Amino acid sequence: MATPQKINTKVGKLFRVSTAKLLIPMPDRYIVVLGSLLSGIGKGIVSSSITKTLSFYGLNVMPLKFDGYLNYDCGTMNPLKHGEVFVLDDKSEVDMDFGTYERFLNKSLNSSFSLTGGKLFSEIVARERRGEFLGSDVQIIPHLTDMIVRKLVEVRRANDLDALLIEVGGTVGDIENSYFIEAMRELAMKNRVVFVAVTYVPELGVVGEQKTKPTQLGLRSLMQLGIQPDFIVTRSEKKLDSKAREKIALFGNLGPDRIIDNHDLDNIYSAPLEFVRMGFGDKLISELGIEARTPDQKMIDNWRRSIIEIGNGNGKRKVKIIVVGKYVKLHDAYVSVKEALHHASIANGVHPEIEWLDSEELEGIDAAEIAKRLAGSHGILVPGGFGNRGIEGMISAIKYARERNVPYLGICLGMQLMAIEFARNVAGLKDAHSSEFAPNTANKVIHIMEEQKGISDKGGTMRLGAWPALLKSGTRIRSAYGAERISERHRHRYEFNNSYRDGLEGMGLTISGTTPDGKLVEFIEWKNALGIATQSHPELKSRPEAPAPMFVEFVRMAKDLAHGSS
Repeated sequence: MATPQKINTKVGKLFRVSTAKLLIPMPDRYIVVLGSLLSGIGKGIVSSSITKTLSFYGLNVMPLKFDGYLNYDCGTMNPLKHGEVFVLDDKSEVDMDFGTYERFLNKSLNSSFSLTGGKLFSEIVARERRGEFLGSDVQIIPHLTDMIVRKLVEVRRANDLDALLIEVGGTVGDIENSYFIEAMRELAMKNRVVFVAVTYVPELGVVGEQKTKPTQLGLRSLMQLGIQPDFIVTRSEKKLDSKAREKIALFGNLGPDRIIDNHDLDNIYSAPLEFVRMGFGDKLISELGIEARTPDQKMIDNWRRSIIEIGNGNGKRKVKIIVVGKYVKLHDAYVSVKEALHHASIANGVHPEIEWLDSEELEGIDAAEIAKRLAGSHGILVPGGFGNRGIEGMISAIKYARERNVPYLGICLGMQLMAIEFARNVAGLKDAHSSEFAPNTANKVIHIMEEQKGISDKGGTMRLGAWPALLKSGTRIRSAYGAERISERHRHRYEFNNSYRDGLEGMGLTISGTTPDGKLVEFIEWKNALGIATQSHPELKSRPEAPAPMFVEFVRMAKDLAHGSS
C-alpha cells in the first residue's frame, strides 16, 4: 500500500485525500471584485468590507488593487483629479483605496499589494530586453497574463493568506483593464476564485423605480469576457427592492440570495456589519470551499462600538474644525485627514463639524475679513500640498490661529508654513519663505534637501514612507504620543532649514521632534499658543481602532476651547 508523501508546503495548503494516496495541493483561494459600467460606485469600500467581514470569521484575507493607468504609481497624479495619494510604510505611493483598506483592517500593507498597468508593462518590456522571451513574439496573452497570475499567486503565498482579494480598478469594457480581467479568467481555471460584481442601480426621481438596465448591460459585458459572477453587490441610494433584485438575479444567472444589497449607509464602516447580518460572510466562506464557522461576536461588538461612535461622536458635544487647503473642491484629496478627524473625535467624545475652506479665498482680503471667515472655529488645520497657489491664504489662517490662540494643526506643508509665518511675524524676517515658492528670497526658512537638487524625474524621488523620530520631553507632541521614539509616514521634498533653528527657538518656536540623528526637523509647536505641526502625514496611519495621536491632541485642544477642559 502506498504511503503519503510529504510535499513542499510552498505549493499551497494541503489536504489528505486518503491514507493510500498522495497529499494533493489545495488550489489557492481568491476573491475578485469587479466594477460595472460606472466608476466611483464604491468598489474600494465593498472590497474593504468583504475583507473585514471575513476577519470576523478568523480568516486572514488581504486586498490587492489593480489600476490600469500607465503611470508607474500615483506619485505624479493630481489630487484634484485622482484624489489623495496614499503612502505606505515602504515608500510606495498608491491609490487612495489603500487608505480605506488599512482603516478597515487596522493593518499595514506594502507595495506588493499594488499593481498598475505601468508596473506590469515596465516589467514585461524589461524582461524582454533581458532576453527572457528569446524565440517568442511577446504578447498580452499568454506572456503578460501569465505574469499577472504568477504575481497574484506569489503575493497570496508570501503572506500565507487564506484568500487574496483582488480589486480590479476601472469599469468592465475599459481597454485599460481588459487584459487584467482576462488574467482573472485564467486564474480561475486552476484556482478557487469567487467573482463579485459591483454594480450601480439608479432610481430616477421622475420615474420612481430602480432601474436595472445598466446592471444588465454590465453583466452582459462581463460574461462576454468569460466571467460569471458568483455574487452581485448592488449600490443604490435606497434599499434594493424585491422587483429589482429578482430581475438582476435573472440576468445574472444567480439565485436572489446571491444579490447583495449595499445601499447608501450613514456610516461606511457599518457595511461589514450589514454583510454579516445578511449572511454574506457565510456564503463567501462556503463559496471559497472553507468549512463553515461562526463569526467572533466580540470582534463584531468592538467594531460596532467604534463605528457607532464615529457616527454620532457619542451624541454630545461638537467642535468646528476649518480645513484650509488647496484641493478642498475635491474632498477625496483630503480623505485621510477627514477620517483622522473622525477617529480622533471618538477618543475625545465629540463630533467634528468640518468646514472646507479654499485657501485662495483668504488672499487679497484684509485681516477683518479673514477673521470673519474663520470666526467660530475651534480648530484650524492646514494639510499638505504642492505648488504656490493659495499659500498666502494658508499663512493668513495660521497667523489668525496663533494670534487668537485657536488650536492649530499643520501637516507637512502646514508645518512648513507655520515656520514661515512665525519667522515673518514673530522673528521679523518679513521675506521669510520656502525655496519652493520664492527661490530668490534671502531667508529660505524652508529649503530643498541637498540630495534632491538636480533630480529631474518626479515619481518616487521625495522623502517617502515610514521615518523614525525622537520627541523632546516636556512638549505637547511628546505628551500626545506618550513615547520618545515614534514613526510616521512622509511625502515631501522640502525641509526646515537648520540655519534658522536656534533663532526661531529663541523667539518661542519649539522644535519638539527630529530624526534620530538630529539632522531633520520633524515636529514643531508654539510655546505661547495652541499650535502643533509635523513634517509627516500622521493621518495616513489613523484608524478607527487606533486614532492618530497628533489628531487626538488637536481635537482635545479644540474641545477644550469649545466646551472647557474636562
